[in-house]
Amino acid sequence: MSLLTKLSKSSSITHPNYFLHCLRYMSNIPENTVYGGPKPQCSNQRVTLSHLKQKHKKGEPITVVTAYDYSSAVHLDTAGIDICLVGDSAAMVVHGHDTTLPISLDEMLVHCRSVARGANRPLLVGDLPFGTYESSTMQAVDTAVRVLKEGGMDAIKLEGGSSSRITAAKAIVEAGIAVMGHVGLTPQAISVLGGFRPQGKNISSAVKVVETALQLQEAGCFSVVLECVPAPVAAAATSALRIPTIGIGAGPFCSGQVLVYHDLLGMLQHPHHAKVTPKFCKQFARVGDVINKALLEYKEEVINGSFPGPAHSPYKISAADMNGFLSELQKLGLDKAVSLAAAAAEKIQTAESFEGSTSAND
Repeated sequence: MSLLTKLSKSSSITHPNYFLHCLRYMSNIPENTVYGGPKPQCSNQRVTLSHLKQKHKKGEPITVVTAYDYSSAVHLDTAGIDICLVGDSAAMVVHGHDTTLPISLDEMLVHCRSVARGANRPLLVGDLPFGTYESSTMQAVDTAVRVLKEGGMDAIKLEGGSSSRITAAKAIVEAGIAVMGHVGLTPQAISVLGGFRPQGKNISSAVKVVETALQLQEAGCFSVVLECVPAPVAAAATSALRIPTIGIGAGPFCSGQVLVYHDLLGMLQHPHHAKVTPKFCKQFARVGDVINKALLEYKEEVINGSFPGPAHSPYKISAADMNGFLSELQKLGLDKAVSLAAAAAEKIQTAESFEGSTSAND
């Protein structure tokens, strides 16, 4: 008798889906498979391109924030941000460079893997760093593949709208990888732009922004970032495209918005770092001030000896074991250590008694 027949005749089978339940556990095919039919959507599922298309169709704004490590990714995940962009801006806000150009692919992959471990819900998009996709379509595809396979990303982003970049975007899409485009101010091109300069401020430049966005759409991009362009130009591009636009310094008429994690949180408050935060960014907090205050308080308490106190010295040794420990130290001839250990035990006990009496009075 076959296993299937035995299972079907077993008296222990009471639920109609029992056989399918057993079959799944006897298989190496995951339960959540593409052949499993449609699944109900819920807030804790990974955001996909389908989700973004639905939001765009309904006119619901798309939220995008950069992240560069596990902890920032967890914060984005908790807040329910739609897209987590592992940006090459890490070169500036994490590594301290003046531009995005120096960061390498290997460095970006470290950031990508860290973010992938912390963000379970957002769509994960990894930037292709400068010098990793410009030489040929083969180089572009190979780099994009590494960002997905080694970095754990769901999609990639590349900058610019030259013919070679359009060709690269198309080749990556045809390789089965989702691509987000990026036009307007493209930080990787500051060598030819003459610095971090806004784009689309005259007729030809404005038309170029819209035309380039359209070309990226035709190449298969699922979305296009519009950076540092006048709001009417961004509005025109958004209207002309069938895919979402994500604005950064491009006004309120885009399909969504993106900001750098450190910028929106106000992490860099020291005047020396003021140049890092762009003028289009709203600081939704001044976390840098909180961090500076906390570090100064920590330094002061360590210096004056108030930290760590009894509350932050949680590991205890019984009186009997303490006496035995002191006795063993004496046998080793460590008389000074005996004195210091005994004094420390007495000091901790006195401090605990004081804290206990203070709590009782309160």
